[in-house]
Amino acid sequence: MSTHDFESSDRTETETATEETAAETADRLEQAEARAELLAEENRRLRAQHARARRSKYRRTAIGLVAIGLCAVAGGVIFPGSREILLALGATGLFGGLLTYYLTPGQFVAASVGERVYAAWAANGDSLAAELGLREDRVYVPDERTDTARLYVPADAAFEPPTDADGPVIVERDQRGLLVAPTGATLFEEFQRTLSGELASRPAPLAVQLADGLVEGFELADGADPDVDAAAGRITVGITGSAFGAVDRFDHPIASFLAVGLAVGLDRPVTLEVDAGGDRADWLVTCRFEPDDTTEEDGTDENEPTDEEPGEDLEFDDGE
Repeated sequence: MSTHDFESSDRTETETATEETAAETADRLEQAEARAELLAEENRRLRAQHARARRSKYRRTAIGLVAIGLCAVAGGVIFPGSREILLALGATGLFGGLLTYYLTPGQFVAASVGERVYAAWAANGDSLAAELGLREDRVYVPDERTDTARLYVPADAAFEPPTDADGPVIVERDQRGLLVAPTGATLFEEFQRTLSGELASRPAPLAVQLADGLVEGFELADGADPDVDAAAGRITVGITGSAFGAVDRFDHPIASFLAVGLAVGLDRPVTLEVDAGGDRADWLVTCRFEPDDTTEEDGTDENEPTDEEPGEDLEFDDGE
């Protein structure tokens, strides 16, 4: 056999091996695509099943309320002596059942989805701050034009918080830095619309209002326990069970909402710090501001009505 025959045979074997490898790769790709389609279909099925389960839970609650209402109405007919109370209870049950049934949410967005959306903003904010050589300071400045606040990230240690700059990049010597709309601004606007009374203007009652809004209103955290030192110009809120993950990232919704609310309520710039909470909480969100000379040590005013007694609910929960 000649050398040419050996080379021809080797080339043929190499081409055959290459074709077999390509075929195997194509098969693996097809199998991977098929698995991806199956997983996507399974995810859609699970999401639909979860939504149906949630709607079913709301509707079972509605049916229960209606049943209680009908029983109360029937009791009012049978027992004339308690008719007024039973009829009132029955009307409440029927009304609540109808509202629960027809106002059942038709779409649910998982907290993990919102966290991923926020993660992109956090990464972009950190990248911008690093690219511009800005400091770690996060200052929330009241914005009279929008009745909320804006996030200011200064470039120099000695800075003057801007009050009328447009942003987003400020080049003036004493105010150089980044000035953007924070995530907490729109949350605070919604919070104000749902607030039953007036927004407090003193540190202690304002901190309680904002903490309640986080937990009861937006359900962004399982717990929010404020600790107020108005004389020192400090409010620290212990956060447990954050729905959006780590709170120490750039302009996190929880920290941003607290800082924006304090900046607007106290009408002064608020500097934000976030640290790990240790044993007391998952995270400690600390807001610092220029104290008011007329502010009492507990942060309240004798003439301002509050829903909380001085010092109440201001200590961290020990988990007991």
